[in-house]
Amino acid sequence: MPQRLKLAYFSPLNPVQSGISDYSEELLPALALYADLDLYLDNYTPANRELASQFNIYPAAKFARQAGRYDNYLFHMGNSAAHAYLYRTLLDTAGKGILVLHDFVMHHFMIGQYLNNGQAAEYIRQMGRRYGSEGESIAREVIKGKFAESLFKYPFNETAIEAAQAVLVHSRYAQNQIHEKYPQKPVGIARMGVPLPPQVSKETARARLGLPQDEFILVSLGHLNPYKRLDSALWAFRAFRREYPHSRFVLVGSPSPNYDVKSMISALGLTNSVYLTGYASMEQLQDYTAAADCCVNLRYPTAGETSASLLRIMGAGRPVIVSRTGAFEELPDDSVIKVDVDDAEEELLLEYLRWLAQNPARGVALGANARRYVEQAARLDDAAYDYYRFICQVLNRTPEIKPAPVVPEAREVIKTSQSGLPALVYQAHVTDPQDSLPPGWDELAQAAAEIGLDENDPVLEEVTRAARFAGL
Repeated sequence: MPQRLKLAYFSPLNPVQSGISDYSEELLPALALYADLDLYLDNYTPANRELASQFNIYPAAKFARQAGRYDNYLFHMGNSAAHAYLYRTLLDTAGKGILVLHDFVMHHFMIGQYLNNGQAAEYIRQMGRRYGSEGESIAREVIKGKFAESLFKYPFNETAIEAAQAVLVHSRYAQNQIHEKYPQKPVGIARMGVPLPPQVSKETARARLGLPQDEFILVSLGHLNPYKRLDSALWAFRAFRREYPHSRFVLVGSPSPNYDVKSMISALGLTNSVYLTGYASMEQLQDYTAAADCCVNLRYPTAGETSASLLRIMGAGRPVIVSRTGAFEELPDDSVIKVDVDDAEEELLLEYLRWLAQNPARGVALGANARRYVEQAARLDDAAYDYYRFICQVLNRTPEIKPAPVVPEAREVIKTSQSGLPALVYQAHVTDPQDSLPPGWDELAQAAAEIGLDENDPVLEEVTRAARFAGL
């Protein structure tokens, strides 16, 4: 029999409202194929009763006495106070635990750790130690209540990374960021896995939610905070609604106490067309996603996270607009629409909304590509096997258990490409076409010019599409 790992697993679980709670509840059954897992919680009973029947569950206070039972420990670290108990335990493990870093930037979590425990002076000292006089200056501003975007320049994750034996992340972006500062630290990548959602028709979802069938509906899902670029999205929607009055924007998620979305909506004159739902259950999130003509999942500055909520949207087969930043850049161009975070952001958002309203079939094709990507590249079984393989590597063991077989969903693949998007998309990808054309495209452009095709000729669009399918 193959040797199984014995692991201690630290993570928030529902009813703690956290994306990582959902992530762990989905990952645990798949990871249990490769390891025996004991769960350590912060003194509460998980809402998911199936977990209690499948795993031993202990309060974190018991871990110190039981630590010797395990081959290693997994600490799922996010940016909310729900992770404080496991952060403290990580620091006490003397370099044995594996840190699963869901957010590369931990600064917001660390602020809470210091300021909520009356350690403002220590916060300033540690920021100075890590980032010099500039760090001290930022810390003093934070203490005055100023939470600037510059916080994202100072990830403040060093203490956690240094305490861990190894680190596991979900993107090359995060891996590269850690390797730059800690070249000797083992850093692995586990694919982000999500269940492939059931395909619900737009009509069915709208009927369940009481939404009109004849409107263009834009949806944003997730906690409402200043970094979701809602100001840009609302501006673009206001301009879009002048041309498409039968449209609405639904913001699904709990509001941040430091972000007055209602006042912003009112100031833009959108009170009757932008709707706030508050916190939504997983079932409601699936319905709102299915009801959308387009979803927006913008984020800047980025904390270096890989978004499971974005993969759920993509898995539902809906077209989605994302910010071209951090781990989002690693998504394939034919599965999401990427927007640069610059002075043209709002204009690009407006252009994409127009394009989707005018080309619903292409929106369907884009959504089909997104679902296919999640089906192939975001399987929970693959994510669990990535954990298993990396933990074996850290323990200097040979992985003895084979990965679960791939059983893809049987359905027709609908092809689309970035060339099917509006002209502004290409401009967003290539700032200076003369300097940035991929190999082969200059010859293609020259041949098109020789036979008299100008840039607006529809034949050229078909040639471009064919070239992309051929791999250029």
